[in-house]
Amino acid sequence: METVERPTFESDTSRRIYEYVERHGTAKRHILLEQSDASAEEFGDRLDELKERGYLSEDGGTIRVALDVGAVEAYETGDLSVTIRPARHEDFDGLVRAIRDVTDEETYVVAETVAEELLYEDTINRHTTVESRVFFVAAIDGEVVGWTHLDLPQLDSLAGTAQQTVGVTTEYRGEGIGSELLRRGLSWAEANGYRKVYNSLPMTNDRAIEFLTDHGWNTEAIRRNHYTIDDEQVDEVMLSTTI
Repeated sequence: METVERPTFESDTSRRIYEYVERHGTAKRHILLEQSDASAEEFGDRLDELKERGYLSEDGGTIRVALDVGAVEAYETGDLSVTIRPARHEDFDGLVRAIRDVTDEETYVVAETVAEELLYEDTINRHTTVESRVFFVAAIDGEVVGWTHLDLPQLDSLAGTAQQTVGVTTEYRGEGIGSELLRRGLSWAEANGYRKVYNSLPMTNDRAIEFLTDHGWNTEAIRRNHYTIDDEQVDEVMLSTTI
């Protein structure tokens, strides 16, 4: 498969429709019609065009960005039944809580930045001409207990590379959930034509560095004194894996 296609638009109306949905995560059809500043006939034609091109999907009047991020997976670990699936807009609060649970305990600056971006943009998955991102979550009894995220730059010079974050809430560590999330993200990246995935961490995050190293990731670069954490300068370690 090829890298996620950059959206292109046949008209300003198509662009307005897509960008409203992309920015809000989901949109009800009647609200989208109001926001499109188009007649009902033109709106219907442009929406149908966007769905035919695979940019948007509609289910019962709710419209979403149509990123092909795969199926729902379920497996048993110990006494737990875990579901790993593409994140939905309804997961927003649980996803932010899971990221915050991880970053409150361990310094994971990139993940902290991802949480801030989610809160600022108020949407989970993004797909624009300059950036895309996808999330998968691990859920137990409907509660988000972990995530993996891929940041997918749309610049030609960065084609084929992606940044991945992954984390599991404190309560559910040691159950193999992080490994399943990591695998799911890498599997998606490979299927969509990415050749290298990387993750950047403070040198002091021993747990995360050990986790990635145990999964075959290699240290690719170290940026000296890149972070200031608790008033001390800390190196950044970039780890990567080829797929």
